[in-house]
Amino acid sequence: MGVLLRSAALGLAAGGRSSVAFAVPVAAAARRGHDVPALRALAALAVVGEAVTDKLPGVPSRLVAPQLAGRVVAGAAGAGALAVVDGRRVPAVLVAAVVGAAGAFAGSVVGASWRQWADDDGRLGSDTRAALVEDTVVLATAGALSR
Repeated sequence: MGVLLRSAALGLAAGGRSSVAFAVPVAAAARRGHDVPALRALAALAVVGEAVTDKLPGVPSRLVAPQLAGRVVAGAAGAGALAVVDGRRVPAVLVAAVVGAAGAFAGSVVGASWRQWADDDGRLGSDTRAALVEDTVVLATAGALSR
């Protein structure tokens, strides 16, 4: 998978759970022999913590300014870091960061729209179920990208 596709996919996933933008490059580096166990543990803890926190009542929308900006920055940083792990040169890293940021913005909007649609439709029974579906898609994407 090319750097642009990987960057876009990581950005989209970061739009759903911003912590994967940190976890994917850490896992990819570990698979390439650059393992830092404490960093890997911290990344896993961040992903689990965000997945749990996301289901709590009163969590603000991911589309309000601070949360959206954080996801966009995470998408950019994660995609750039993944490009570095892949051994890309500086121009490719910069392009990856831009694509990751755009992907994170799109992923945030799509994820929020999915959750709203699922909640309004009622077929899944609750927003929590829609969030679990989102978690599954995000984590499967993150797993594929970390290889």
